Amino acid sequence: MEYLGYFASIIIGLSLGLVGGGGSILTIPILVYLFKIEPKLATSYSLFIVGITALSGCYSHYRMGNLKIKSALYFAIPSVFSILIIREVIFPKITETLFSIASYPISKNFMIMVVFSILMIVSAISMIKTGNLTIKATKTNYSQLGIIGFFVGIVTGFLGAGGGFLIIPALLFFANLPMKQAVGTSLLIIFINSAIGFGGDLYIGTPIDYSFLLSITGIAFIGMIIGTQISKKIDGNKLKPIFGWFVLIMGFYIISKELFLK
Repeated sequence: MEYLGYFASIIIGLSLGLVGGGGSILTIPILVYLFKIEPKLATSYSLFIVGITALSGCYSHYRMGNLKIKSALYFAIPSVFSILIIREVIFPKITETLFSIASYPISKNFMIMVVFSILMIVSAISMIKTGNLTIKATKTNYSQLGIIGFFVGIVTGFLGAGGGFLIIPALLFFANLPMKQAVGTSLLIIFINSAIGFGGDLYIGTPIDYSFLLSITGIAFIGMIIGTQISKKIDGNKLKPIFGWFVLIMGFYIISKELFLK
């Protein structure tokens, strides 16, 4: 299963390079089911892997002129506040066993995976329906961009997800960016969010296996290079619904495994 996990890690970077999101949607299941890492720690690892991989893709998109720093900062700064609140204040205080249903204990790890799978399904449906989305706002709405950034930070903090699948629609509708620029800008936001989240985890003493983490990140980095090069030749809008179907299947698999296959 570990060999399969290393191979699947290429897809993490590939998805970020192609569609500017989806890295964390794949990272968490890979870490939990293929490498047998408990979900809470997997959220920390995901922040590092997705963050570093996004940074490499961000530089490539900057060279291609697809990076809008002002929009990225208006989105990312409110995200930073909500990430820190969730990961450093709220998350550590959540007990391992949340509650019980008919004497069956509902754990924090179980809840992370179930919520994550639901988020995967919702985002997948959005990607499938809006794969050819071309509608844009008439001007940049920075206030709404910041508000959405705050809520995406909550998702990032709780689930260790970069939130690219939520960031890109916000950049399309409220920052008036074309798809290519939305992809590039989302990578900068993902890096900022992930770096802050992972840095906070280090501060509170989360144990990290750096040799493992760097090996997965290196493989994802290769996928990012491949994905970025492919994105120069293929319209990201055409790839989004295909990726959406893949994420949808993954989401249903996770929720089935957590609810029925244990």
